[in-house]
Amino acid sequence: MIILITNNDTMNSNDLKIFEAAATLGSFTKAAEATFTVQSNVTARIKSLEEEFETELFKRVSRKVVLTEAGETLLKYAKKIGNLLNDAKNDIQNSDQIGGTVRIGCIETTMALKAPDIINNFSEIYPAVELEFHSAALSTLVHDVLNYKLDAAFVIAPINIPELEQVVVRNEKLLILSPPGTNKLEDILKEDPLKIVVFEKGCVFRSRLETWLSSKGITRYKSTVLNSIEGIINFVEAGLGISILPEEVINTYYSGRNIKTFPVSKELNTMTTLLIYRNEELHSKALNAFIEQYREPAAV
Repeated sequence: MIILITNNDTMNSNDLKIFEAAATLGSFTKAAEATFTVQSNVTARIKSLEEEFETELFKRVSRKVVLTEAGETLLKYAKKIGNLLNDAKNDIQNSDQIGGTVRIGCIETTMALKAPDIINNFSEIYPAVELEFHSAALSTLVHDVLNYKLDAAFVIAPINIPELEQVVVRNEKLLILSPPGTNKLEDILKEDPLKIVVFEKGCVFRSRLETWLSSKGITRYKSTVLNSIEGIINFVEAGLGISILPEEVINTYYSGRNIKTFPVSKELNTMTTLLIYRNEELHSKALNAFIEQYREPAAV
């Protein structure tokens, strides 16, 4: 257990775990259950922290507790300290080899189509490292990397955040997908309202399709929202709308499907995938090993 030396008292890492549980759950009672202690101890540890930092960390709102501005600041440091402790433990316990867990975020297409290859390729070199994959929208992935919920994430450029480092992984060309029998894309674009088949809001492909439509002067369209690539292909094939996906995805996995594809205008046809991670001096050996795979041009 790490001991943080202060002028007045000692604060241990368990205090920060209790604080983080209370902040996350919004309840001292739930924090006690989550940390296998009693509520009176949670209250005492939070009070001790508030005395240590000479400020209020929580405010009571209705039946919940919410962080003050100072509490929000401490939560960021608590997560950082917890992450460093876990990394130190893994690196020390696996001193003879690289081990531990790396939590990776990715967008839908990476999760569905690329994650198995990433895991297999990495595991051949580092069998003691466990890769944990989580898929989410771009904004959520960036937030989760910044807030220590993820160690790194595959996202779409541009990302310009000082707290994050990035490595260019690949560039992909995009294609418009349309139902079978489509001779000219312009004919479908005349429909009012135009029907599109997309992932939920926040998806980079949906955003790119909407930007492309806007460049064509099209602002009215009816969206069918799905949560899988297979679903999007099925709906386009059934004539229920147009969509957009990477050319490689179509050529590799869906070349035999009864759909038509059309190129996207040059300004919008390229999508760059980045691997982002926190800009910190210390990373775990496992995370460093994962990042190193992409420091030079390589396919995901």
